Amino acid sequence: MMACMAACCGARGEAVGPMAALMQRYVAAMVLSGVGDALGFNNEQWEFCKSGELIQAELRKLGGLRQLDVSAWKVSDDTVMHLATAQAWRPRGRGHAEQLYDRLSREYLHSLTDMTDRAPGLTCMNAINLLKPGHPDGWKIPFNPKGGGCGAAMRAMCIGLRFPHPDELDKLIEVAVESGRMSHHHPTGYLGSVAAALFTAYAVNGKPAVSWGKGLMEVLDKAKNYVEKADHYSAKNLAAWSYFEDQWNKYLQERGIVDGVSKPTFPKQYGVLERDTFYTSISYAGWGGASGHDAPMIAYDAILGSGNSWEELCNRGVFHGGDSDSTGAIAAAWWGAMYGFDKVPISNYKGLEYRDRLEILARKLFHLSHPNSCSSDKEGSVAGSFL
Repeated sequence: MMACMAACCGARGEAVGPMAALMQRYVAAMVLSGVGDALGFNNEQWEFCKSGELIQAELRKLGGLRQLDVSAWKVSDDTVMHLATAQAWRPRGRGHAEQLYDRLSREYLHSLTDMTDRAPGLTCMNAINLLKPGHPDGWKIPFNPKGGGCGAAMRAMCIGLRFPHPDELDKLIEVAVESGRMSHHHPTGYLGSVAAALFTAYAVNGKPAVSWGKGLMEVLDKAKNYVEKADHYSAKNLAAWSYFEDQWNKYLQERGIVDGVSKPTFPKQYGVLERDTFYTSISYAGWGGASGHDAPMIAYDAILGSGNSWEELCNRGVFHGGDSDSTGAIAAAWWGAMYGFDKVPISNYKGLEYRDRLEILARKLFHLSHPNSCSSDKEGSVAGSFL
């Protein structure tokens, strides 16, 4: 025990060394997710733009990414709802999943009070208004044949921060599914939540990005088993299951990474125009990133093609035609979980709206998921708890 304290704690009981670096990556995952959202949103100007070329031309007029000061750029509904997900966990005590889901439903309902000028999706808002926190099963809503949008995926990255350990995979799946279908009760929607959470956990653990897709395909079987056993509109869910799985199989074949070890292959010419064309081709209805399958897919494509370059990550995952704030929020969270704030211009995140809240919640999630990291003891966290 003393050896552990010496390895991970400073004189004040704060995490140092590897644990401090890991906590910083947690902070970066939450904060940079907000940055990716704000940049892709650009106060409603870029989220609804169909042309990546136009977006990048306007970016150059602003002096380029490295000159951008985000202090005047609002975050969208994506970050507001990501905050809501992260706020649902409590720092003390052992609890049941139903208690977490009731709090999630309360947080999601409360988030609706902060949607002015943030362009929330109607499907998401209408579904959230069906939630009845405080009532038995008040966090459950009916199956929605049109619930395949990206609104569940865009707010699920923090689930991977809360359950990063391999032995917590079942909990990650369950929470990602149930939190996701509080607004998007369709597998195309809530499986996007599973992918966003899972890939965040992979990023935290340093799992090679090329293997993430293969890991997802293996996890989908576990998610399917959970949905079947949960028996909440299971027949309708299973009937609509194949689209998400089929689209991801096609993508992994396109990139040549079905085996999880091969180097991804990209077209020789894969600039902004070519990326827009490809993102549109994998979309559900011609709007890249708007659905639960393609928002994390585009974010993953950006991760695979950008390495440790923040600028290239943004070029590929944020500054494109389509639902750029959602793909940006997801991709930037994964990138932050991998690389922290390395070489990210301070102006890109210093004045970010809700930065303080994002940092506080990142630290809380770190302590909850790593209860042996010294200062976690002060939080009273319990490993393995849903809370």
